[in-house]
Amino acid sequence: LNPVAMSIITTTFTGRVERARAVGVWGAVVGISTALGPMVGGVLIDSLGWQSVFWINLPIVAVAFALTTIFVPESKSANPRGMDPIGQLLAIAVLFTLVFGLIEGKPAVFVVAAAALAGFLWHESRHRSPFIDLRFFRSFPFSSATLIAVCSFAALGAFLFSMSMYLQGARHFSAVHTGLLYLPMALGMLVFSPLSGRLVGRYGTRPSLLASGSLMAVSAVLLTLLRADTPIWQLVITFALFGIGFGMVNAPITTTAVSGMPLDRAGAAAAVASTSRQVGVSLGVALCGALTGAGLWWTISGFAVAVIGLGVAATTDWAYRSRDRIAPLLEQKVPVHAG
Repeated sequence: LNPVAMSIITTTFTGRVERARAVGVWGAVVGISTALGPMVGGVLIDSLGWQSVFWINLPIVAVAFALTTIFVPESKSANPRGMDPIGQLLAIAVLFTLVFGLIEGKPAVFVVAAAALAGFLWHESRHRSPFIDLRFFRSFPFSSATLIAVCSFAALGAFLFSMSMYLQGARHFSAVHTGLLYLPMALGMLVFSPLSGRLVGRYGTRPSLLASGSLMAVSAVLLTLLRADTPIWQLVITFALFGIGFGMVNAPITTTAVSGMPLDRAGAAAAVASTSRQVGVSLGVALCGALTGAGLWWTISGFAVAVIGLGVAATTDWAYRSRDRIAPLLEQKVPVHAG
């Protein structure tokens, strides 16, 4: 649903400032759900069993469907694009083999992933209506936004999965107790996501990305010192720092991705950046199977530092020139090389 949400926000809020603020509010809602999800899930599991976690989604989806029908305005591209099933299958193959290879630690699987990626790039560059328009990536701000999304959400995936295992496995906390310890993280996201949206609207993306990468890096370094008897107050501080850092990253990701894009393509650009978020979560969880202990958290801290570097590079004059060069090309129809 995240790519759809980002497309709706991008096409509904066309101004840079109002769009950044809207994404910030969306990030705050993510913070609320992050707070409620573990706690409600813990209560449901303890009282009704694990199956109830899935059944509760049905009324939520029904309400979302009704509200979408009533309030979300209709929007569509002025140049409708066709389907690309082969591109979609190749993208699935790339992601599956990459994640499987990380979890299982089999080098041969990465060879398959590389072959699938090469096939995907070749096919997308020749298809009349590609699954992902590769010309997006000629804009360095867009490319950096997708990489920032992968790095930051890989940190999130690793954090959520690894800390849940730690709290319930090593510390033997109940599902409800574990959910409560995620509250500082969720509150950080709730408060600082809208703040980040306002900062992006007023000062651009660099301050938010610098703050985000720095805080996530600090929290990851603190987790390299994690022990079975780590004091709760230290966990609360670490969770809060990570939540604040992660809350700062959503608004600049979307703003950077759609910066300078034609309005007709901004929704697609936001959707690609949002999909990168889901890719990042998958890779983060997979890394938990490949790495353990301090090694995992030093890797995550490296991702956070990458957010800082990319945030700086994406706001240089050279990056802006690459963005300005690609915008006119995206307003043209994709040349037909193959069906």
